[in-house]
Amino acid sequence: MRTMWFLAPTLVLALAVVPTVHAQLAVSANDNKVVLVNGATTVVPNPPADTVTVIDVGATPPRVVAEIPAPTSVVGPPLSVALTPDEGLALVTAAQKIDPGDPTKQIPDNRVSVIDLKASPPRVVATLEAGASAAGVSINRQGTLALVANRAEGTVSVFTIQGKTVTAAGKVTVADAKSGVSHVTISPDGKLVLVSRDGDDRISVLSIEGTKVEYTKRDMNAGLRPYGIDIAPSGAFAVVANIGRGQGDLDTVSLIDLKANPPRVVETLTVGQTPEGIKVSPDSSVVAVVVMNGSNKPKASPFYSDHGKLVLLRVSGGSLQKVGEAPIGHWSQGVAFSADSRTILVLNAIGLSVDI
Repeated sequence: MRTMWFLAPTLVLALAVVPTVHAQLAVSANDNKVVLVNGATTVVPNPPADTVTVIDVGATPPRVVAEIPAPTSVVGPPLSVALTPDEGLALVTAAQKIDPGDPTKQIPDNRVSVIDLKASPPRVVATLEAGASAAGVSINRQGTLALVANRAEGTVSVFTIQGKTVTAAGKVTVADAKSGVSHVTISPDGKLVLVSRDGDDRISVLSIEGTKVEYTKRDMNAGLRPYGIDIAPSGAFAVVANIGRGQGDLDTVSLIDLKANPPRVVETLTVGQTPEGIKVSPDSSVVAVVVMNGSNKPKASPFYSDHGKLVLLRVSGGSLQKVGEAPIGHWSQGVAFSADSRTILVLNAIGLSVDI
C-alpha cells in the first residue's frame, strides 16, 4: 500500500535519515527558488527563503518537528543533507543561489549550514564555505569528518567535527571543473571514499587517514553520468545511480564490489528513466532506487509518465536482482529507510508529498 503524507508547500530536495537507539529523524532540504513548469526548471520571482524540515520518523504517521530557514538547492544529487550518528547536527549544502545581477537566473553557491538538531527549536548555528556548487555531503560513521562534493570545481571539501563545532580542513582536487563531482560516500570503517563524477562518467576512489583525505588516482567506469552513490552499511558493496543523458532512454544502476582489491564495478542493471535517489537499507539487504520515469518531462513528450517509480533491488552473489517496484509521485528525489529497514520514505518535488 502507498501512503501519501503531505509536507509544507515547499520544493522537496533531499532526505537524510539517521537511525539511533532512542530516536529516528529525517531531514528534508527544501528549495523554494525554483519550480518545474512543463518540464522546465524555472526560477520563482521573489521566492520565500529555502527551508529545512526536521521529521520524526519514529512517529506513526511521521510528523514534522521543526522547519528552519536555511539555503539549499535542487541542483545536484538528492543527497545534500547529512546527519551525525548521534542526530546532534545536520549539514545542509547549497549548490545554487539566485543571481543578484539577474533574478531570473541562478549562479553557484558554496554555503554549508550547520544545524543543531538538539536545540529547542532546532536552529542554524554556523554557516561555512565549501567550494563552488556545494552538492552531495556525507559524514563518517565516527561522526568526526564530513565531506562535500563541489560540482563546479572538481573538488571535495573536508570538514572536521568536534561536538557542535564543524571546521573547514581543506580541499582535495579530484578532477577539473567539468568533471561534475556530484556526491561523496564514506565506507563504514571511515577509510575509503567513493566520489561520483557525472560530467566525465567516472567514480573516483579517495582514502582517509585521520583527517587526511587523498585522491588515490583510481577511477572506475560504471554507466552514463554516475550521480547518486551509496555504500552499504556492511561495507561489502556500493551502488551508483547512472542518470544518463535525459533523452528518454532507460538508465541504470551499477554494483561496486568493495571486497575486491582494488574495488571494481561488477554489474549494471537497467531500472528506468533518470534514477536519482539511491539508498542501501540499514541491514544491507535491499537497495531503494527513486526513478523519475519521465515524470519531470513536458506532458507532450513521448517519454512523459504521470508518475515516478520506486525500484527495489537485492544484491545476491555479486549480482543485482530486481525484487519489486511501486508507483510514486512526480519529480521524485530523496529516499530513506527506517531503522528496521521495513519503511521507505520518498520525497516528491511535485505534489509536495512523501510516499511511505
